[in-house]
Amino acid sequence: MSVFTSVSIPQLQTWLQDYAIGELVELKGISSGITNTNYFVTTQHNGIQNKFVLTLFEHNALEELPYFIDLMSHLAAHDIPCPKPIADKSGNSLHMLNGKPAALISCLNGWDVETPNVLQCAAVGAVLARMHIAGQSFEAEFPQHDSHNQRGMDWRVKTAAQVLPHLSTTDQQLLKETLAFQAEFDTSQLPMGVIHADLFRDNVLFDGNEIGGLIDFYYACHDVLAYDLAIAVNDWCVNADGSLDTPRLEAMLNAYQAVRPFTAAEHAAWPALLRIAALRFWLSRLYDQIYPQAGELTHAKDPNHFQRILKLRTHLAESI
Repeated sequence: MSVFTSVSIPQLQTWLQDYAIGELVELKGISSGITNTNYFVTTQHNGIQNKFVLTLFEHNALEELPYFIDLMSHLAAHDIPCPKPIADKSGNSLHMLNGKPAALISCLNGWDVETPNVLQCAAVGAVLARMHIAGQSFEAEFPQHDSHNQRGMDWRVKTAAQVLPHLSTTDQQLLKETLAFQAEFDTSQLPMGVIHADLFRDNVLFDGNEIGGLIDFYYACHDVLAYDLAIAVNDWCVNADGSLDTPRLEAMLNAYQAVRPFTAAEHAAWPALLRIAALRFWLSRLYDQIYPQAGELTHAKDPNHFQRILKLRTHLAESI
């Protein structure tokens, strides 16, 4: 969540005329994250102030976005704590703003946590499993939606080719070996459905040990459910050196499986899923470092962190 496309107060005041949410009070850019432009928007209506998040989509066309808007609406209706898209007076939740597709969503309570504890990891595991179950009915209701993984295998292969010439010989070898592993990894027997695909610490809001909400659903897609959990584990349940922290790992896995137990195929594939999840975020961070996107407020993340995680997950998969 960075500011790549600037929005002025007069621009937003004009844009908000189609919404029944009152007068604009404050517009504030959000610096965390790296993909879309985000602002906090505060309005006042009948003497009451309300806070929203305005997102301008930097890489999506307008016609690609109904999937994410409808998904958040569906999950919110099924008691998953997530933002609710705000519709205008005509019932539309997507519009153009300053040349970019834009949406306004509710602002949830809570804060992201820097160092999660065991209870918080368990809460994330449980809510992720609930989200996966709720997503099954979404796919049944909206089968026409285009829900491919924007950062799936095709993207990983393409991005690897773009970053490979910029890497050291050792990192080139690591990347080539992981791509070969990915090409041979069979996911056909693994349960699939709607996944968040980016459930890092900065995308979960907490009030103490209680979850206030899951945010940033703009990588959500149809993919392997356990892969979604592997993505979360690689961020929530690791030590500073990237190694897995056993108490937090067990808390998240046990809480998830108390709601949606793994199949035998998922148990067998788990080490490989951790490895592929590490590859995905090593590549995205490498790409953002090598090909930075200009913006007012940007927050680049260190690719070396996920290089270390990938090495550790590779050793884990090979040792089993």
